[in-house]
Amino acid sequence: MRELDRQVAYWDTVGAAKTFTHPLELTWLAGVGRSARVLDYGCGYGRTMAELSAHGFREVSGVDLSPALIARGRRSRPDLDFAVLEDPPSLPYASSSFDVIVLFAVLTCIPDDDAQRKLVDELVRVLAPGGLLYVSDMIVQDDDRNRDRYAAHVAEFAGPYCVFTTSDGAVCRHHEPAHLRALLRDLDLVRERPIDVVTMNGHPSRAVQLLARKQ
Repeated sequence: MRELDRQVAYWDTVGAAKTFTHPLELTWLAGVGRSARVLDYGCGYGRTMAELSAHGFREVSGVDLSPALIARGRRSRPDLDFAVLEDPPSLPYASSSFDVIVLFAVLTCIPDDDAQRKLVDELVRVLAPGGLLYVSDMIVQDDDRNRDRYAAHVAEFAGPYCVFTTSDGAVCRHHEPAHLRALLRDLDLVRERPIDVVTMNGHPSRAVQLLARKQ
């Protein structure tokens, strides 16, 4: 994975203090037993892991490429299972190791199409047959601030439209919902919903959540 699709320096400094906000729709997991093996990929400081644990899920693991975010998570929730990703997107788990995988606001941090595809392929590998992949991510915004950011990036760099640099130095990407569905093409899409979120820098934005099942 290219350095632009990792950005460890950002997440270990400025990003390590951010607050993440994408909501977890627990009704989507209503049919999942509380002994299910759950992986939060890009778990940050474990906010979603903590919510899952509070609702009875007993086997929740989280991985993230940022040692600083993992350290923050371990300080606040030493009872949860955190691990640093050494070589993302590769995971140190056997195939079919998890029943549920959560991928919240991770693809927005990976600008490159090929890197996104490799990540989803790796998640599908470790997802058990019948397992669920729960994705939440940012969609293309139509306000002037974001349109200006998209245009500025296109003028300076090659790559997909809707990539931009935040005011504090992160390179991010917003997506057409159809692009996210295409990434999940090897799975069966079972749920989709638009949501409103507040970004890590405090801006109201639109996002989408998708739930897909492995055959």
